[in-house]
Amino acid sequence: MEILGYFSAIFVGLTLGLIGGGGSILTVPILVYLMGVTPVNATAYSLFIVGLTSLIGASAYMKKKLVNFMAAVVFAIPAFSAVFVARMFIVPAIPDQIWDLGFIVITKDLFIMVLFAVLMFFSSYFMIKDKRVEVETQKIEFNYPMIIMEGILVGTLTGLVGAGGGFLIIPALVLLAKLPMKMAVGTSLLIIAVNSLIGFMGDIGAHRIIDWKLLSIFSVMAVAGIIAGSILSKYISGAKLKPAFGWFVMIMSIYILGKELIFH
Repeated sequence: MEILGYFSAIFVGLTLGLIGGGGSILTVPILVYLMGVTPVNATAYSLFIVGLTSLIGASAYMKKKLVNFMAAVVFAIPAFSAVFVARMFIVPAIPDQIWDLGFIVITKDLFIMVLFAVLMFFSSYFMIKDKRVEVETQKIEFNYPMIIMEGILVGTLTGLVGAGGGFLIIPALVLLAKLPMKMAVGTSLLIIAVNSLIGFMGDIGAHRIIDWKLLSIFSVMAVAGIIAGSILSKYISGAKLKPAFGWFVMIMSIYILGKELIFH
């Protein structure tokens, strides 16, 4: 199962390279169900893996000058703060047993996996329904209060479940900062990269035990996948692949909910 998990890491990177996002949403389930990592540690590992792969993806957009650094800073400061606080203080403060309902005990691990599955479901919905068309706006404008609120929301979710939150960040940059779509994707990758890596620093600060061997091998495989995906993206339409991948993620989210809540 461990070998299958490492090969699945290639799929995570491949998806990110082909469709510009979404693959990282599978990192936590792969780590938990194939690698045997606990949900809390899986969210920590996911932050590092997502951060590294997103940084590589963002660098390609930087070369094309498709990253708006001002938008990244405005969005990222509240997001960085929220994700660090979530990993350093909120996650460690959640009790191992949250609630005993009699027929089911809500543990910390169960709460994280259910929250993650719900996030997966909404992420898949947006991937399936994504009909956005590239529109060049005349002037980039910032709705500062809404961007700050969105940044705090994304940062908190990223800290809790270890996912990048690109499906929330990209629409926010398009609607609240008036960025063109391609620039929103590039800027989102940069935000996700720094956001995730800062969240991982919160785990190190909380003295979490890290399996560096597993994390290193998984990360290398994911990076190999994103490089391969970037090359294949020249020949395969990411827009056509995204809905199909969205359905796959939706099925996975339903499977996790069933496994954790019904067949646990």
